[in-house]
Amino acid sequence: MTDAGQAEQVGGLSVVATATDGIRVLTLGGEIGHHTGDQLGDALDITGTARPRIVIDMRQVTSMDSSGINILIAAYRGVTEAGGWLRLAAPTDSVLRVLQIVGVHDIIECHPTLHEALVP
Repeated sequence: MTDAGQAEQVGGLSVVATATDGIRVLTLGGEIGHHTGDQLGDALDITGTARPRIVIDMRQVTSMDSSGINILIAAYRGVTEAGGWLRLAAPTDSVLRVLQIVGVHDIIECHPTLHEALVP
């Protein structure tokens, strides 16, 4: 079951949050960087969530800088410390290259499709 989410755009990033079978799905579009990082960080807030499960759909992300990498790593740490998991789905070639260069794809599960990322 999917719950409709709210779209929010600040600068060059849009974030749509939905839920599928108890998994928070964040669909991102645009650029993840210094000026949009707070918005992504807010969407990844797990305060009061037991065993959070989050998938970030990155099909529409056009670029990501070191700010985005730091936000993803911090979110991963917080989610795993809370007994949950964080997965990335369908990053574009340019974003996947960044994730591979800095080694994030070795830390955070990265799936080629949203469907695969949602499978427990």
